[in-house]
Amino acid sequence: MSSRRRGNAISCFLVDRVLIEGVDNVRNAVFSHFSTHFKAHDVVRPSIEDLLFPTLSYREGVGLVQPFSLEEVKVTVWDCDNFKCLGPDGITFGFIKDFWEILWDNVMRFIMEFHRNGRLTKGINSTFIALIPKVKSP
Repeated sequence: MSSRRRGNAISCFLVDRVLIEGVDNVRNAVFSHFSTHFKAHDVVRPSIEDLLFPTLSYREGVGLVQPFSLEEVKVTVWDCDNFKCLGPDGITFGFIKDFWEILWDNVMRFIMEFHRNGRLTKGINSTFIALIPKVKSP
């Protein structure tokens, strides 16, 4: 272990053709080198002050916080491939589509509860339904 420590130690090195020796001198030389190396010198950084970002209208903004309709949820589920997103319980979107008449009420209750509270129920991390439409070439 002491051999490894000696091999990893820097006892001296050359700085501008001058030999630097001693723990304090080596430490100061290394600190000086890196402090000047990483110091910004009159750097012109990009600014966002002149950029124009598109903004939402009031109507569009209100639309972002409205509850989802049954039709929106159904269209989103039907946009998903039947065999994608296989959950740990083996349920696919094909299963949800096949049994939509039985499941739609529970799915909508889950989504409305999330919209109302902003929280997912406990234990949802093991099976999570993401209503993200899939497209062939995004």
